[in-house]
Amino acid sequence: MTDPVDLTARLVRCPSITPEEGGALVLLEKVLNTAGFQCTRVDRAGISNLFAIWGGGNNGKRFGFNGHTDVVPVGDLTAWSVDPFGAAVIDGYLYGRGATDMKSGVACFVAAAIDFVTETPPDGAVVLTITGDEEGLSTDGTLALLDWMREAGQTMDVCLVGEPTCPAKLGDMIKIGRRGALTAYFTVTGTQGHAAYPHRANNPVHAMVTLMARLTAEPMDQGTEHFDPSTLQIVTMDTGNPAANVIPATTQATINIRYNDGHSGDSVTAWLQDHAAAVQAETGVQIALRVKNSGESFLTPPGPLSDLVAEAVQAETGIMPALSTSGGTSDARFVKDHCPVVEFGLVGERMHGIDERVRVEDIHRLKAIYTHILARYFDTT
Repeated sequence: MTDPVDLTARLVRCPSITPEEGGALVLLEKVLNTAGFQCTRVDRAGISNLFAIWGGGNNGKRFGFNGHTDVVPVGDLTAWSVDPFGAAVIDGYLYGRGATDMKSGVACFVAAAIDFVTETPPDGAVVLTITGDEEGLSTDGTLALLDWMREAGQTMDVCLVGEPTCPAKLGDMIKIGRRGALTAYFTVTGTQGHAAYPHRANNPVHAMVTLMARLTAEPMDQGTEHFDPSTLQIVTMDTGNPAANVIPATTQATINIRYNDGHSGDSVTAWLQDHAAAVQAETGVQIALRVKNSGESFLTPPGPLSDLVAEAVQAETGIMPALSTSGGTSDARFVKDHCPVVEFGLVGERMHGIDERVRVEDIHRLKAIYTHILARYFDTT
């Protein structure tokens, strides 16, 4: 049997701070090759990615897992009580950067896949897509893998992303979709002048305040069947004016919007442009808008895939998981263009934090859940 805790610890000891590979994918490639998986490195633009498959052909079912081995920086090293890359096990917890997000998830689906194809070889294929670019720009990670798969004629019928999904205890939530994420950058240009003679200037800060007030005055929506209401947050306003008696020439603001399936990136952008144009016309300033849409909202409707995962979770934990679209973005936003996708993984409470940690017991249970899913999917029970 492949020990997922040992594999998690070995991965945590790889300092794979995004976009550094850190030895994590090298380790996984060796482990998977030894187990009979065909592995291909799909590196692009300096980003390391791994495609692994057991089985072949397109006649049988093809189940896919997706995950990442890159991690966020450790932050203040002196604030950690343990070595962030030491993988120490203390009082039933395994500590380290990436222990939760998401080296344990990767270790669990790798271990489950290896043991499953070894013990009960299925009529079909098990596909693993593992990237080193989820915590970074995400332009040459899972997207590169999917591009390569399309060119190579490789497919997945369904995919499970092993990101942490559970708020409180293992088994309490499956993600069946994600909100879209959009960041908007506003620059307002007015006319600089003396604060004592405002009639000779045109204050861009006043115009920006008016614009921000209008954008936040009313909720964007009331939510949809499977999504909470969209949210808009002003995350910064910057003028950089050290003088108390000078009306500045320009000011900037940034907002972050998480939108549900009642919107698209284009419709949100058009809404922002309409408000900016109205304030510009009323105040006489110039307003420039730049938008970065990190991913559209998407939904995998409740059905066979979510039922399969929920049944496995309940069988192994005794908990019937809620189906949710909450949280931030993940690489599922890319996979959904290839095949139906859901997400299920560990409790995410400590991810990205100081002394990130995961229950050792939960690692074993997550492997059991993934094994159960594979057995049910390929009808080997």
